Order: sequence, then structure tokens, then C-alpha cells
Amino acid sequence: MNLLFITEFTSFRITDILDILLVALLLFQLFRLMRGTAAINIFLGIVAIYFIWKLVSFLQMELLSEILGQFVSVGVIALIVVFQREIRQFLLLIGTPRFLTRRQKWLAFWKFSVQQTGFTQFDIVVDACREMASEKTGALIIIAKKNEVDEFVNTGEIIDAKISGQLIENIFYKNSPLHDGAIIIDGSRIRAARCVLPLTRDERFPVTYGLRHRAAVGLTENNDAIAVIVSEQTGDIAYSKNGTLYTKIKPEALKTFLEMEFS
Repeated sequence: MNLLFITEFTSFRITDILDILLVALLLFQLFRLMRGTAAINIFLGIVAIYFIWKLVSFLQMELLSEILGQFVSVGVIALIVVFQREIRQFLLLIGTPRFLTRRQKWLAFWKFSVQQTGFTQFDIVVDACREMASEKTGALIIIAKKNEVDEFVNTGEIIDAKISGQLIENIFYKNSPLHDGAIIIDGSRIRAARCVLPLTRDERFPVTYGLRHRAAVGLTENNDAIAVIVSEQTGDIAYSKNGTLYTKIKPEALKTFLEMEFS
């Protein structure tokens, strides 16, 4: 017995350790994506059904085991349907070049270059936000990065205009027919206005914030774009990145953030 144990222990390879670490990292990232949402409860429910199936199979309860076995056999398809949003977010996370560039210290052997976005009009956007904040004009500005935004552009009115502070302020003027929804900036152009964005379903989202903030978080949960918000109630400036909302941002801090993200 001791000899068998020693033999199995010595056959434990470095790749086995790497395998365990990668699985742990995968589970950790999945937990981060589902934490605070109803998806985590669904996931725990599926795990519970799996263990119940194993238990009834062990106790030779054939009828119940057959029913649960059929449920588990289609579990992969069910997971894809139920966790479609989380799977999409996870794939976007690992497929975004910025995810890899932040980990080049870990992956020193991975050499690649990232094409930068054409957005450089930081001052124009920041000055427009400053003016709208002083007048408590609500605004939602989406600045695209690497991920496509065409599906959201198509929900609004196509503008395809050069970025202009006056144009941004006119769009969000309260009597403008385009002030509802978001404008989308892609490169050096304002592509569309009055765009409809998905709302976050995170149950932890503060109820004190309105639809603009909820839409900003909802978009950035599944897209690497940056969302800039001006509150109509308080005049505060905020931005959202990777599904996280940063509030009460000064114009100078917003400019610094945009320069770091797009330069």
C-alpha cells in the first residue's frame, strides 16, 4: 500500500499542478462574473441536482435516477441557454487584447501589438461634460474601443458627424428630440444618437441611480467600451468600465482617465 502511494505521488507532474491552477483560475473568473446575480443561484441549483443524482444512483433508486440522469445529460445545452450572458461576458473578457496586455508579466513569451483606437478628442468630451454638469443636463456618452458597437448604433439615429462639444451639448439639450438614450463615439466620429443600451441586471446595483447609470453599467459588462454619464438630478459626472461604476468624478480626473485608456 505504501509503495503504491509513493508511486502515485512521484507520478504527479508539473503539468498536473498547472492544470489545477488553471481550473481554479477559470472557476474564480466565473464566480466573479456571476457574483451578485441570479445566475449564481441557478448554478448552485444545477450543482445540487448533480449531487442528488449521484446520491440516488448510489442508493439504486432507479426511477428517480433515470429522471435526473436525463436532466443532467442535457445539462450542457441548458447551461449555454441559462448562462448565455455570463458566457458572452467571459469570452469577451479573455478575448480582449487589454486582458492579455495587463498580464504580459505572466505571459512574457506572448508578444503581440494592440491596435489603438482613433479616439483622441479628450478635451472636447470633457469640456462638454463640464458644461452639461454645470447646467444639470443629463447625458450618456459611449466611447468604443476594440469590441464592435454596431448592434447598439443601429438602435439609434445615425449621425456620422465629427466630434464637436457644441453638437454633444445640443444632442442632450432637454428639448432636443435626440436627448433620450446614448450617443456612440467610434474613433473620431459620433456615429449615432438616441441609442438604446441594455440595462444591468446586477442585483447589487444601487437604486439611487437612474436608467442612464444602469444602462452604462449594462453595456460595459459585456463590452470594453467606456461609458461617461452626467446626472440630470445632481450634475455629477461618472463613468463605467468593465461593469464597474465610478461616481462623482471631477472633469480633470475624467480627462486623465480617458487619456490613460485611449492613448
